[in-house]
Amino acid sequence: MEILVILVPLALMLGGAGLVAFLWSLRSGQYDDLDGAAWRAIADDELPQEAPVKR
Repeated sequence: MEILVILVPLALMLGGAGLVAFLWSLRSGQYDDLDGAAWRAIADDELPQEAPVKR
C-alpha cells in the first residue's frame, strides 16, 4: 500500500502534463485546419521527372 503514495501523485502529474500539452496545442492552432491535412494526404504530387537516358 505504500506504493500508492508514489503512484497516485505520479498519475496525477502525468495526467496534468497531458492536459497542459493538449491545451498548448489548442492555443498554438494545431487543430485549425482539419480538412486541409486530409486533402493533402490524398492529393496527387507532381509527376516524377524521367531520368535522362544514357547512350
